[in-house]
Amino acid sequence: MSVAIITGSSRGLGRALAEGLADRGWSLVIDARGSDALAEVEHRLESKTKIVAVAGDVADAEHRRAIVEAAEELGGVDLLVNNASVLGPSPQPPLHNYPLGILEDVYRINVLAPLAMFQLAAPALARSRGRVVNITSDAGVEPYEGWGGYGSSKAALDQISNVLAVEHPDLRIYWVDPGDMNTQMHQDAYPGEDISDRPPPEASVPGLLAIIEGDLPSGRHRVADLLRQGSPR
Repeated sequence: MSVAIITGSSRGLGRALAEGLADRGWSLVIDARGSDALAEVEHRLESKTKIVAVAGDVADAEHRRAIVEAAEELGGVDLLVNNASVLGPSPQPPLHNYPLGILEDVYRINVLAPLAMFQLAAPALARSRGRVVNITSDAGVEPYEGWGGYGSSKAALDQISNVLAVEHPDLRIYWVDPGDMNTQMHQDAYPGEDISDRPPPEASVPGLLAIIEGDLPSGRHRVADLLRQGSPR
């Protein structure tokens, strides 16, 4: 049975992907800072598959180690999904007065933590010839006003992923833009606005499954493009 690590899986896209993979027989190690919400996801999915919930902050080195150790106990690491991320201040400030201490926290979670997770999981991924999915954003390539903090962190994650793909040709490494979604993070980015017209995160899961279970080469992909091409059976 294949084993996946999914960070940030107590809500939104991470939770939706965990449910999708559980339905397809994957064993799961899930992570989030909110222990109650994470436990609820574990309870919801434990009748479908083997699942271990590890609550904590992905920016913490000991917590990251516990995640990978839990996956090794389930059989290894076939898939690492770096989904956990933070927006930063809400509403998003312009860069000229962005609090640098907060920006350091954004980079610590959105850039350094995914790299650190890869470093820990790399031996197990090499054994399984596994896959890495780093969740990125169009804000990493488009210069949206007010999105300099979050967007630049996703741009850094894009380039880290790009270099890792070159350095590890035996692995499949993807950086994936899931598109706009009706999630709490997206709501925080637009406080007071109605975002109900955005699709739910579940709508992005078929595109991610096309990445995870298909034969696409390493690289940057957009879920919208994958959905137009058709999802895996």
